[in-house]
Amino acid sequence: MDAIDTALDRCKISLFIVSSENKSYFCASNTIAMSFLELLLIAVGLSMDAFSVSVCKGLTTKRFSWRMALACGLWFGLFQVLMPIIGYFLGAQFQEMIEAYDHWIAFGLLSLIGVNMIREAIWGDKDNDPPGDDSLSFKTMFLLAIATSIDALAVGISFACIQVQLWSSVVVIGLTTFLFSVFGVKIGNVFGSKYEKSASILGGIILILIGLKILLEHLGIIGF
Repeated sequence: MDAIDTALDRCKISLFIVSSENKSYFCASNTIAMSFLELLLIAVGLSMDAFSVSVCKGLTTKRFSWRMALACGLWFGLFQVLMPIIGYFLGAQFQEMIEAYDHWIAFGLLSLIGVNMIREAIWGDKDNDPPGDDSLSFKTMFLLAIATSIDALAVGISFACIQVQLWSSVVVIGLTTFLFSVFGVKIGNVFGSKYEKSASILGGIILILIGLKILLEHLGIIGF
């Protein structure tokens, strides 16, 4: 994990010089090259939140479903492709704004979904459906995909100042996240199928803890 953290730190270092006089933004350097190994480590690091959430998804299912696994992989993988592209073209002028609020957004979304999972596991929904039946709904998956890919937005901004092929890089990041997410659903299902209600509650708690971890890391309370 130290190697992953080092690669992520290198990508997130301050690469922009802000001129307070004319409010213009410049890349400090465009000569920093990134090897494929470093890119792969960054991809693995970025996929960890999506992997953890996918495990939570697997916890809520009685029987493993390739439909759910592939859906999670596609949702999370696609957003890990889109976010760096958006960040790359947003440019440095939005860096401070993104870094000021991204962790709060991720914390809020993951906590909201986590609390809802716990509520449904304990009290059930109004139709008495088992917990997790709506886990592939557009609203739920969209919010989770946003929450787990916000870091990729900041990485995309850093990519603008690094000698890296944008399109091939985002494909590597997206594919890595896709694979981790699919396996995450499978791993979670192994335990979720045995402990249905408890697993749903645990899944909700894990989502809240992931959001809290993201928040505390960005606030500097705990180390990366």
